[in-house]
Amino acid sequence: MAKVRITLKKSPIGRTEKHKLTVKALGLGKLNSTVVHEATPQIMGMVRKVGYLLQVEEVSE
Repeated sequence: MAKVRITLKKSPIGRTEKHKLTVKALGLGKLNSTVVHEATPQIMGMVRKVGYLLQVEEVSE
C-alpha cells in the first residue's frame, strides 16, 4: 500500500476543536513536524479534513 508523508505547515491555534484533535491524532505536534502513514481511507479522510494546515507528499518505496 502507498505511504504518504504529512507535514504540519500551519498552526491549529484558533481552529475548531475537532480540527485540533485531528491534527493531534495524525501524530503532529509542532510546526514542521513530519510523520509517515499508510494511505488508508481513514488517514486520507483525516488529511482531507485538515488539509489546509498540511503538506502531503507521496513516498516512493
